Amino acid sequence: MQTIKPKGLPMLIGSLPLEDHKKALEWVFKYSPYIPLWIQLPKRPFEGMISQFMESLPGYTFKSGKEFIDTATPTFQEEMVSFYEEYMGVIEGKINIENTRFTLNRDRAAGFYHLVDRLTQMDGLDNIYAIKGQITGPITFATAVKDADGRAIFYDLQLRDMAVKHLTMLSAYQARVLSRFNKPVIIFLDEPALAGFGSSEFISISRDDVLSAFSEIIDYLHTQNVLVGIHVCANTDWSLVFDSGADILSFDAYSYFDKLLLFKDKLRDFLTHGKFIAWGIVPTDAKYIEKETFDNLYNKFMTQLNTMEEQTGINTSQIITNTFITPSCGAGSLNIELAQKVLAITYDMYKAVLKI
Repeated sequence: MQTIKPKGLPMLIGSLPLEDHKKALEWVFKYSPYIPLWIQLPKRPFEGMISQFMESLPGYTFKSGKEFIDTATPTFQEEMVSFYEEYMGVIEGKINIENTRFTLNRDRAAGFYHLVDRLTQMDGLDNIYAIKGQITGPITFATAVKDADGRAIFYDLQLRDMAVKHLTMLSAYQARVLSRFNKPVIIFLDEPALAGFGSSEFISISRDDVLSAFSEIIDYLHTQNVLVGIHVCANTDWSLVFDSGADILSFDAYSYFDKLLLFKDKLRDFLTHGKFIAWGIVPTDAKYIEKETFDNLYNKFMTQLNTMEEQTGINTSQIITNTFITPSCGAGSLNIELAQKVLAITYDMYKAVLKI
């Protein structure tokens, strides 16, 4: 695996409230120049975090404004056989993933191709530390995608298996393309639905179900020399992330720092094994970022940093070495002014952390 030491580098989560990908990349290279990433623009059709990755699943149907998986279509069985043949061909090294269904759709994931073009055209990449991609995590994806009867495909073992393998391959495709630039590649699994784990809505989803889905994706990406992060923008059972095999835990430190420290023993083990925290200290909830200032957030971060040292026994310099500074979540739901404020403070936090 790649060995990295982020030391507070700024990194973004993935969405912005813009409609133009060239403008989005301007923001990326201004506020996250060391770890560029491709941006999702949910204001554009089919760039939502579910729609973006659905289309090449067997049974994909768009009807009356809704997207779903229809297993009753005449071609479903044929599509499913083809899906598994291509999957096995990639896994066994017999098929180039770039010649399969597992490439990102150029309309739905335009940000990916804009990033690749930008990196290709740059004179040099000396200042780039790593390159970040992202995919919707398997729990969020498979509980959001529905079948023709409106039932989440997570509860159909066959459809769940396809969804997890589908996401694995879409992640691997990103890794394959981004690795051409000879920089460490980071792929995030975005998992907002993990906040619902254990609730009545997901009562039938077991811990083993979650960890099995994570491990299938993460284990394969590790064979491709990729660092994997799991991002949850609310509170959850953080032991799921610690036990998943992920390299980076990405969390909303602004609102849920104390909740993470309930798992201080696992956090200590995580960090002492050379893994990383994406410290989401800059809020992306409009009611918070409207009132916040850089000084307030920096003081809050320093207080949290000292508390983590006290709770885990790991000194602050080591924690910082293993820390990325991030917004608490994507900024796609904010207005443009507030989104830019989030990114600017994130970058300024990094510059301040350099002086610690």
